[in-house]
Amino acid sequence: MIKTKIKKVLAIIAISALASTQMGNTFAATQIGTGSVTGTASFDTNIMWDDNFPGTASGSISGVVVTANIAPTLNMTISTGAIDLGTLSSVAFSTGSLDIEIGTNAVNGVVVTARSGSGGLTSTSSGSVQVNNLSADGAQDNYLFTSNLNGANTDTNGGSFVATAALSTEVTDNSTEHVVYSSNRPEENTGIDDIEFSVSAQANAMTPAGNYQDTITFTVTGSF
Repeated sequence: MIKTKIKKVLAIIAISALASTQMGNTFAATQIGTGSVTGTASFDTNIMWDDNFPGTASGSISGVVVTANIAPTLNMTISTGAIDLGTLSSVAFSTGSLDIEIGTNAVNGVVVTARSGSGGLTSTSSGSVQVNNLSADGAQDNYLFTSNLNGANTDTNGGSFVATAALSTEVTDNSTEHVVYSSNRPEENTGIDDIEFSVSAQANAMTPAGNYQDTITFTVTGSF
């Protein structure tokens, strides 16, 4: 009777040990390989098997970087290459204008400037005679640059696009870059002009007769 009980106890112990072994195998895992990225060990990770048949093995590599770039674009289109003020008068200003369209993906927008080539309308027969508000040539006149946003401007960028064109200045030198237009974000080249740029001049009654000319340089600078 005692032997029988001992045998039963031993059998129970053996079954318990087998069950424990099987449970241990269920939750065990074995490294069977490595996940890696060529050329660097910082991505290395273990690939683990769950020690079962049927079973699974898995491992993850994280941190793989995807990169790209977008090429910068910047375009400025001017509607004409000449502004004709006609015959100047001492009674009223003569004004002519052109339009400018900007298209760019510059993250901080653009600045457009205009610079006079001679600091005024200069006589083509005598470089010392100019139409401007300086009196060095004996006749004080007026020569102005102005700019305004075109009323049809439709450029927008998420509701935060801001453009400014508010130039109004007497021109007296050939070195100043007068700010014609500025913006703060990218803007599409829509084909609808952004800026109206105007030149105005008024002669003095004593300004010598003749032909006068100035050459303007427009510069656009994008902030990428």
